[in-house]
Parts: sequence; structure tokens; C-alpha cells
Amino acid sequence: MAGSSRRADFRSARRELAWFSRGEPFLWLNAGGVTLSLLAVAGLVLLLAINGLTHFWPAPLYEYTVDTPQGPRTVIGARVQQQVISRQQAEEAGLAVGPGAPTVSRLLVRKGNRDLGTGEFAWLLQSRVAAESVPPDLVRIERTEWGPAIGRLVALNTPSGRWRMEEDPLAGWQALQAAIADVVALRERLSLLESERVRAINRSLERVRLEQRSLGDAEASAVAQSLDEERQQLLRDYGAVQSEMRVLRDSMDEARLLLAVADGQTVTLPLSSVVKAYRPNTMSTADKLEHWLVAVWEFLSTDPREANSEGGVYPAIVGTVVMVLVMALLVTPFGVLAAVYLHEYARQDWKTRLIRIVVNNLAGVPSIVYGVFGLGFFIYVVGGEIDRLLFPEALPAPTFGAPGLLWASVTLALLTLPVVIVATEEGLARIPASLREGSFALGATRYETLRNIVLPIATPAMMTGVILAIARAAGEVAPLMLVGVVKLAPALPVDGQFPFLHLDQQFMHLGYHVFDVGFQSSNTEAARPLVYATALLLVILTVGLNIAAVVLRNRLRERYKSL
Repeated sequence: MAGSSRRADFRSARRELAWFSRGEPFLWLNAGGVTLSLLAVAGLVLLLAINGLTHFWPAPLYEYTVDTPQGPRTVIGARVQQQVISRQQAEEAGLAVGPGAPTVSRLLVRKGNRDLGTGEFAWLLQSRVAAESVPPDLVRIERTEWGPAIGRLVALNTPSGRWRMEEDPLAGWQALQAAIADVVALRERLSLLESERVRAINRSLERVRLEQRSLGDAEASAVAQSLDEERQQLLRDYGAVQSEMRVLRDSMDEARLLLAVADGQTVTLPLSSVVKAYRPNTMSTADKLEHWLVAVWEFLSTDPREANSEGGVYPAIVGTVVMVLVMALLVTPFGVLAAVYLHEYARQDWKTRLIRIVVNNLAGVPSIVYGVFGLGFFIYVVGGEIDRLLFPEALPAPTFGAPGLLWASVTLALLTLPVVIVATEEGLARIPASLREGSFALGATRYETLRNIVLPIATPAMMTGVILAIARAAGEVAPLMLVGVVKLAPALPVDGQFPFLHLDQQFMHLGYHVFDVGFQSSNTEAARPLVYATALLLVILTVGLNIAAVVLRNRLRERYKSL
């Protein structure tokens, strides 16, 4: 019996040793690590989606009657959050808590009407709420400034008539929607005039000014006269556009609405500041879904307002995509050429090894250091020299000697250059030497071998480097704050005016937008959902760019796998 027990123990030990020798524990560890990583990423995306996308859903509006030491008080707004806090926390927050349990429940209500000076958000102790209702006549009005206005419609005054809601609520509401549609159309026309005609005239005036400034004493007087006539015509065009814009603004200011807010106050709102108005308490599920889809589209396709705490992120989307594409166009050829030289042409001695060590170490340099270098070298030195040589008439005002799209792209290209070099060189190293020797044996030169054999096979590795570069560059924020990104750009870097891509302009970026809205906003509670929505959009955009690069890489791999 003892011998059989020892043999069984021996066989068990052998099986355990074989299990370890096959490396199965490490396989399970790797699988567990990958699973945890995927779950963490999925949890992050789910958190961003829930907190960001629910912001666009029309939340119901409540009317609370709150008992205060001064008497009953009415609060109207949307419920944002409910918390259970300790009694000490409530007292430190200035909430009057009576005797009772050690914990209290409080509600965060967004009551809007920030222009009244009473605060846009309010915390309410649930124990102090005497009554709660969801009236169907409450309306939420989105505005171009001061955030939303919440209350009850009293009257509407337009050039076409006057409506009192208590007399004919349906007709008044329809008239309000028609008036808002007219104002929105006028606002879009006004924005089109500002973005196209006014901007084009200003650029032409600046061009004429610089040409007049560059004229020397030996220049013909006819040229100066022609420029002066062109300038006068541009000024007349500008005056005509200003007159047209003034008429549009006057038309927008003619309509007014009266809104009854909490505690019996009545305010007058110009329709020129109104974006939309809706009654969430009377909307069906289908109506809310339609409203949500429209709100998400407006978030993606409109400009920001209210210091980026309201409105859309369209300029940030355009700026991010354009910057990443320009960066990829810059880093790909330089990274590939550097890798090809190091692996195919350079002598493999201590100098080459030292260069590889330096390249690998550059990948670990903090990104803000690249931003400082870009500001000091690219902008001040290179950009200043370009201005001195090519744009002397504009000095001392900088053209390329200031932060802009070009220098932001170049800085990120320098930041991601080690990634492309290392990935490309790894791909070149995996190519069998027999392919090169066979090509040489057939009479091909080194250049022909490189062009027809080596580079096509290494293309997937190059694309891998580009994918990693795009993934890192899209999320970088620190260096961009020094070399081109701004809180609010006056114009897009891409438009319909020559040269169509304006590399000298500053731009907006989704990553910086998240930082600005989350940490620099004066209205933190209102901006918090947009932080989640913008972060989710940045993740989706980065994944989309990477997927496009992966698809291209796979197609190239299928094309050249027979080589």
C-alpha cells in the first residue's frame, strides 16, 4: 500500500511538472490579463456612454414646494442627482437640517435661469420637500447664452401678432415654434454672412494691406492706385454686408416672449437668443427619442457656446481629424526612411546601436517636453525665419511664427517618430535574408530590391507603426496647449477659401476640449455631462482612425503575402 501511494504521488508530481513545463499557467495568466483589460475598456466606454448620451435625453421637469425658515418656496427644474450624505456634510454645506437620522437625502436640481442671479443648480433636502409634481405646462428653453430657461409660457409678442397662453395655449405654442424656426433661419443666414462674406472680405483687405506695405518707392503709381481702388471697393462691400447683417439682427430682436419662473417672477426673453423650446413632460417616448437623435446630431455638427459648456463640438472634431491626418502624412515618410537607412544602409557598428538606443529612449520622453521644444524651436526659430524670408511685409505680426496647425502636427510627428521607426525596423528585420540574396542573384540592384521586395513586404509593419502613432497623437493634450490648440477658434482650419487648408491657423481639439470643459469651466455642473460625451467621441474617433488604418494594413498584407 505504501509503495502504490508513493507511485501515485510520483505520477501526480510528474503531471504537475509537465503542466508547468508546457507553460499552461502563463497561458492562463495572459488570458486573464487580456480579459481584465477588455473588461476595463468596456467598462470605461460604458461609463462614458451612460453619463454622456443620457445628457441629451429630455429629462422631466419637476415643481417642488420646499419648506424654508422664510416660508414655502417653489423650485422648478430637472432632477440631476440624488445623494445620501451624513448630517455633518449637510451642515457644512449650509443646509438647515433638523433633528433626526444621522444621514439625510438631498436632490440636485437644475433650475436654469442663471441670468436671474439665483444660481443654475440648487441642492434640496428631501425632508424639506413638502410637495412634488410634474406639471405638463412647464417648458425648457435652450438659449445661446445664460444656459436654459425653465418656467411657464405667459405670452408671445411677434411682428405678426400677440398670443396669451392662458387664452389659447395650442395656438400660442404653435406660434412660438414657428417664430423660433424663423429666428433660427435668420441666425443661420447671419452666421453664413459672418463665416463666408465677412471673412473673405477681411482676408482680401489684409492681402491688399500687405501688398501696399510691400510697395517700394520705385513701384509704379498705377499699382498703388489699383490697390487703393480695390481696397475702397472691399470697404464698400463690407459696409453693404454690415447693413444686411444689421437688418437681420433687427428682425431677430422684434420678437419677445414672457416666461413665468419660480416664486412668481416673470421675465422677458428675446427670441434672438432662443435655440429651441420643448415641453418634456408632455412628450411621448417616440418624441423623446426623436429629440435625443436631433440633440446628438446638433452636438456633432454645431459650434460650442456658453464658453464650451453648451452647444456642439464640430470645430474640435474637424481640428482633431485634420491634425492627425497632417501628422500622419509627416511622420510616415520620415519614420520609414529613417528605419530603412538604419537597417538597410547604415553600417551595423556602435554608432548605429547608439542611434537605436537614442530612438528608443525618445519614446519615453514626457510629451510636455516636446511641446516646449516645438514652441522654442519650430515656432520661434523656424517659424520666425519663415516670416522673415517669406512674409516680411506682415512683420512684426507673425504668420508662421505663432502657434498653429502646422507646428502642432510637426511636434506630434516628432513625438511619434520613434514608434514608426521601431515598428518599421522590426518589420524589416523579419524579412528573410534569402529574399534579398535571391533578388541580388537575379541582377537587381539594392534600390530595386528595396523597392520591389523589401518595402512591399514590410508595409504592414509600417502601417502598424502609423496606427500606434495615430492612437497616441489623437489623445495628446499637453504639447498641443503650447503649439496651436485654443479654447475657441474663430475659424476652421479647412474651408472653401484658397488655399483651403490653413496651416497657420490655431484650432480646437477634442482632448483639450475635455480638459477645458472639465477643469476650466465656470459652470462645472452644467459642463460635466459634456465631458463624458466629448471623451466618448474622442475614443470613437480614435478607434475609427485606427480601424481605417488596420483595414488598409490588412489589404496590403493580403496583396503582398505571396512575395
